[in-house]
Amino acid sequence: MSHLSIRKVAVLGAGVMGSQIAAHLINAKVPVILFDLPAQQGPKNSIAQKAIEHLRKLNPAPLGVSHDASYIEPANYEDDLAKLNECDLVIEAIAERIDWKHDLYKKVAPAIRHDAIFVSNTSGLSINTLAEGLDAELKFRFCGVHFFNPPRYMHLVELIPAQQTRAGILDGLESFLTSTLGKGVIRAKDTPNFIANRVGVFSVLATIKEAEKFELGFDLVDDLTGRRLGRAKSATFRTADVVGLDTVSHVIKTMRDNLLDDPFFPIYNEPPVLSALVAQGALGQKSGAGFYKKEGKLIKVLDAKQGAYIASGARADALVERILKRPPAERFKLLHESTHPQARFLWAIFRNVFHYSAVHLEHIADNARDLDFAVRWGFGWNEGPFESWQAAGWRQLAEWVQADIDAGAALSKAPLPAWALDGLVAEQGGVHNAAGSWSPKARTFVPRSALAVYTKQVFRAPLNGEVAADPRTAGKTLHENEAVRIWVDARAGQDDVAIVSFKSKMNTIGPAVLDGIVQAIELAEQNHRGLVVWQPSALQAGPFSAGANLEGLVPSLMAGGAKKVEPFVAQFQQTMQRVKYAAVPVVPAIAGIALGGGCELVMHGAKRVAYFESYIGLVEAGVGLLPAGGGLKEGALRAAETARCLGQRNLLEFLVKPFENIARAKVSSSALEAIEFGYLLPSDTIVFNLHELLATALSEARALANAGWRAPLPVHAIAVAGRAGIATIKAQLVNLRDGGFISVHDFLISSKIAEVLCGGEVEMGSLVDEAWLLKLERAAFVELLDMKKTQERIIGMLQTGKPVRN
Repeated sequence: MSHLSIRKVAVLGAGVMGSQIAAHLINAKVPVILFDLPAQQGPKNSIAQKAIEHLRKLNPAPLGVSHDASYIEPANYEDDLAKLNECDLVIEAIAERIDWKHDLYKKVAPAIRHDAIFVSNTSGLSINTLAEGLDAELKFRFCGVHFFNPPRYMHLVELIPAQQTRAGILDGLESFLTSTLGKGVIRAKDTPNFIANRVGVFSVLATIKEAEKFELGFDLVDDLTGRRLGRAKSATFRTADVVGLDTVSHVIKTMRDNLLDDPFFPIYNEPPVLSALVAQGALGQKSGAGFYKKEGKLIKVLDAKQGAYIASGARADALVERILKRPPAERFKLLHESTHPQARFLWAIFRNVFHYSAVHLEHIADNARDLDFAVRWGFGWNEGPFESWQAAGWRQLAEWVQADIDAGAALSKAPLPAWALDGLVAEQGGVHNAAGSWSPKARTFVPRSALAVYTKQVFRAPLNGEVAADPRTAGKTLHENEAVRIWVDARAGQDDVAIVSFKSKMNTIGPAVLDGIVQAIELAEQNHRGLVVWQPSALQAGPFSAGANLEGLVPSLMAGGAKKVEPFVAQFQQTMQRVKYAAVPVVPAIAGIALGGGCELVMHGAKRVAYFESYIGLVEAGVGLLPAGGGLKEGALRAAETARCLGQRNLLEFLVKPFENIARAKVSSSALEAIEFGYLLPSDTIVFNLHELLATALSEARALANAGWRAPLPVHAIAVAGRAGIATIKAQLVNLRDGGFISVHDFLISSKIAEVLCGGEVEMGSLVDEAWLLKLERAAFVELLDMKKTQERIIGMLQTGKPVRN
């Protein structure tokens, strides 16, 4: 059942998780019915309907575009159970109470179709216990599916079988979750809190314990345990606030109630500070206070001794900062040997999680890879516990950890398992290697899943210690210099489409990158069927392109003024036209930010493949400029084409939204919104799994070639809004300027954008060609670049990374 067809889904429970799971299904174009209790007053579906409306207001947004909330169908358990028969998958997502879940199962089970899959989204309850009471046939189709919050953004989903779950069900769900919803799926054992929460919450509890021991404040601990360790910026206590302290308390209780024989059992006592906060209703971000509290613009942190909130901002000691920048082996040696309390704290929290992960691996996961990925994807760590341990020298750290256990310095007296100290793991230098990852139960290194869904991933999620192809060097290189690499996938039958990847910082576009793009097109035209623009940094959620290399333009600007920059602008325009009119299809594969010139490259492709979390926009106004790589030209052309297809003569109607987006430097919040902005087209392909982006783009390039790709004919007759359109837009801008909503320089920039989008000082309906619009772009860009206020904005952006408003 690895090719499971899920055409419609029911979500039971319109709370925080249920409604947001429904939202992400809608993002992926999977029809959803959202159930909840019937309302006692008013329309029966009002509870579900209110939850659906609330989705539009949440930040971070659970929906790619907010109005897609209307596609979620509200329902209630009293009137609408028959609708469950329409659904291939039913996801229960109500509160974490086994009795409540069982009561709901009795109600809905008779209405679930005989071949539908039934799953529980639980963060840690026993799946086998939940399965009790289901009839024998439904037990075969029941399992746990644990989404992490928020479901749109968190990569991890834990898949937990019950004893009687059919293997085919699990394979089908893993494929659906991986490809359709873009998740990293880990199969967990049916143990309390599964893998990620088990290790992650232990890490939080151990961190609290060690922070008390070394008398470190919550904000200092967060500074030490966030980005400095390669973990989420929210670190430990901010993360707890975001998750909700009541949720954290519930997960701790699950561990304490169900892990009585655990050698780490004493650590499962809820910390008094957490109990006190929950009792006061200080539940974190959702209640306005937790470990942190925001007062106006000031973020305060709880001082546990005073029981009051004080100014936050404590930072790691400079000595510890330097230690954390050292290579892994040296870093851990210094932490282990240091007498500095912050360094001792860091060694302790690493030791504790290494100890815990090793002791519990066999009971909670099939292998070390699953544990590392679960913690990475569920808690935002760059490295899992075993990856960090192995990178620093497995045998030495194992000896240090065991020595602390023997000395009574660890949180448990349980020794490290034998495999951690002797045998294959010690001999191989860790739990990950070319053969796979260590499985204590199998007593060998097991390879990754061979499910067909993973054949769509040219580069699977990397794991330290595993031998995997480096996307920066993989395949066969056709040409490489300091700016670009042009290459092909060297696997049999895969080398017919060329790939170009940038090597510049943030994949910015300068003269050398432009030359590289042209060279890649020429090579593709000679020997290949297409060209894909793809960045290896996409695999780490890096940028597609941050746009033109402004920093590289500054020396020319300072030496010879704006006129010295004009040749680069002309080269940029010519290269984008070369992309558009190439004899082979050029397909940009977008992930992350595609801003300014990066967006213009996207717009000129034959077709685009975009990862759902792509943030695309023409943002030049933020640095006092306007798009001059063909972005405005394409905006005018697309508006004219839309008007023509609809038989409309009022061109301005189709220019208003593009103008607003460009003048306000708006960036899409998703690939779906980029379609609404006009930077992507409805015919473009959106993928939800980052690791499928390259393979999908290559496939799309081949499909275009197979369909007999011919470059579009040059457009010589673009109808423009002319001076009448310019005047109309400027009238609105005058009101904004005079009302103090925009500055004088903003007014000037926006006016220039309007002039180009409208085709210049010509009559409305006049026909112009692309060269005319490109000339207008170029002239306006150079004029703005020559202005002092624009130069101030550029320098300010380069120095601070933030737009200057002058």
